[in-house]
Amino acid sequence: MSNKERNVVVLGVTGGIACGKSEVGRILEGMGFAVCDADHVAHDLMKKGTPVFKQVLDRFGTHILSDNGEISRSTLGETVFENPAQREALNRLVHPAVRESLKQWISEKRNAGENTAILIPLLFESGMQDLDWDAVVCVSSCEKDVFQRLERRGLTREEAEKRVHSQMSLAEKEKLADHVVPNHGTLGELELAIRKTVEAIVGER
Repeated sequence: MSNKERNVVVLGVTGGIACGKSEVGRILEGMGFAVCDADHVAHDLMKKGTPVFKQVLDRFGTHILSDNGEISRSTLGETVFENPAQREALNRLVHPAVRESLKQWISEKRNAGENTAILIPLLFESGMQDLDWDAVVCVSSCEKDVFQRLERRGLTREEAEKRVHSQMSLAEKEKLADHVVPNHGTLGELELAIRKTVEAIVGER
């Protein structure tokens, strides 16, 4: 490994729904990190004409298509959200392709000597904790704040609870992560917590 690659920091950023992962991504970008959102990678891999598009269509049927022939994320979400078997089937189709894409991204950034962070809500659920991370960071927030954020997004309390309970518990993610970043206060406090965490990760190396 070259000195350039050795000095690079690669973070996996996860956490519960509506805990502030996207905000953490923006803060890291401001610190000079290249930031990749695994959800966006998955969406790109499911675009019309791709191998994953065909596999998903074969498995779930044409009713998931929107008028422009692309997969409707909302319709597909409704199909799999309350059905664990359907959700698992979708994950088996999409996660391997996402994993390969993220491995390539990490390798490219290490070779280029760029600090990078990948936002992966389902990092542990998808088994991606064994990618080439320097550290996995869990963004944590209290339940009250999470529900308020979800309700501001237009979800009812019942819908919000279903979303929260469909994922691995936040407490479990905190236990599995290398570092936990609390998001209980202001944006300034969150930024300070991120900067301290990155300093600690660099110091550990």
